[in-house]
Amino acid sequence: MRHLLAVLSVALLGLGLGVYFAPNVVAGEPIGPGTKPNIIVVYADDISARELPIYGSSVWTRPGRVVDDHETSDPAFLAKTPVMDQMATEGVWIKNAWAATVCGPSRAMMMTGRYAHQHKWWHNKDKGKYVNAKGKKEIWPLYASSPLEMGTVAQQSGYATMWAGKTQMAGDIREFGFDEGLFTPGAGLDGYSPYTDFSILTKKVDGERILINQDTGKPGGLYQVSGYFWQPGATMMNHPDAPGEIVWWPYTEQQKAEYGLTTYAPDVELDYIFDFMERKTAENKPFFVYHTSHLGHAQFDWFHPESNIKYPGTPIIEWDGSRYTRTEPKITGDNGVYDTHGTVTEPGMHSHVEYLDYQMWLYREKLEELGIADNTIVIFTADNGTHGYGKSRWFRQVGPHVPFIIYAPGMTKQGEQDVLVNISDILPTIAELGGFEFPEGYEIDGTSLVPFLFTDQEAHRDWVYAWQREGQILRGELVLIDGAGDWYDVSQTPDDLDDFPKITDWSKVSEAHRAERDELLAILPRFDLHATERNAPNAQ
Repeated sequence: MRHLLAVLSVALLGLGLGVYFAPNVVAGEPIGPGTKPNIIVVYADDISARELPIYGSSVWTRPGRVVDDHETSDPAFLAKTPVMDQMATEGVWIKNAWAATVCGPSRAMMMTGRYAHQHKWWHNKDKGKYVNAKGKKEIWPLYASSPLEMGTVAQQSGYATMWAGKTQMAGDIREFGFDEGLFTPGAGLDGYSPYTDFSILTKKVDGERILINQDTGKPGGLYQVSGYFWQPGATMMNHPDAPGEIVWWPYTEQQKAEYGLTTYAPDVELDYIFDFMERKTAENKPFFVYHTSHLGHAQFDWFHPESNIKYPGTPIIEWDGSRYTRTEPKITGDNGVYDTHGTVTEPGMHSHVEYLDYQMWLYREKLEELGIADNTIVIFTADNGTHGYGKSRWFRQVGPHVPFIIYAPGMTKQGEQDVLVNISDILPTIAELGGFEFPEGYEIDGTSLVPFLFTDQEAHRDWVYAWQREGQILRGELVLIDGAGDWYDVSQTPDDLDDFPKITDWSKVSEAHRAERDELLAILPRFDLHATERNAPNAQ
């Protein structure tokens, strides 16, 4: 088992080679109640469950421009994920796992284990306000609404904590319970990185604000943003190179000398994660890593500024049946004219998912190298459905349906699990694995997965919930109500994972369907507070 078994990632797992993993633990105590394993949560960006082959969808996302319809059944555009496939098979993968429908609220749910009726993050552009100590009304930060967040719970459980990647959090980034951080495109400092011009800025021209590609000085881009793939903007927090500080990265003179067009943010994130893992393992201290990759998210392609492509290419990787190799990128040019010399993949969602698979292989290798594979649990999932298909949509379950894979030695379950799981479940799972108990009266909407994963418990949840502004989405084993108020029969999974039959005549479904409908209708009012309690209690 020691060759791979401790890595799991819900949007990135699977090793394609049946001989590489073994399901038994040969060293140390199996992970489960009463142990304190290392924990790695990989949270991918805008990746629907249908993008991973293990889910068996008949359709997935094809490359194209932002305005295009991206659905295809062409196998050329289905990601190849040998590492994820096997990790899902040797570990577990959840058939119906839900996030929220868009990133901000989903990340709030991950951080807090709570839904919007508590933290008030209803949508990216619809976040509840509170009145701060200076009497100013601003976005209610999650650490104010929900002080026992993911990082804080892990810290109080005795873990060293690190956060790497996307943040998208309001407030002070130092207040989320993480000892260290490497943030792309940068968090904790004002403005954009001084080391890159891969940014889209707003500029006032003839009295109107327009978007400008900083690299070329010409109009371009869809929204104001700094780069988070190639030549990224980044900050680091409280690293030994700069203890107690948030600073722009690159920071050291060597880092600045090596930084350039071939610097790829997903690689930088993993470098810092592995450095953190090495140091904490040497200190014999359990660690918690929250890896919020941008892979899966659309981004302006500075190497092809006229393309309007959604998913810029990644470094080229190859799988030989047992290991990955990566081609070192060679990229030259400036001011919007670049040559990647055949060292960058074609754009596409499949390229992003495949690079995640490569990174999961790297996780596996690092865990084996450090000798901690038998005492590490990895969870992989994503924050919402794919852009152009599910993201920010409340119809059926296209918005919240995400991949979810878990691996840990000692689990009593293996392979596909036809149960319901919610992203809110991850926080109480971390708490139980770390021996943390929430104070009496502190409400958590999630349910720990530990009993399901490590005992003979057959079910996990009776229902899963998501939301978007005033819209609520709720499903059980048999029926689903979406944000439009339509009901669907979800007792059978369609080929595309989503095209469920609409229920228009309740007399034509079973009594069990009708009974579950009534149960779900009784649940909804508890969370339906957007119209009446949109803001924090002190700002209603």
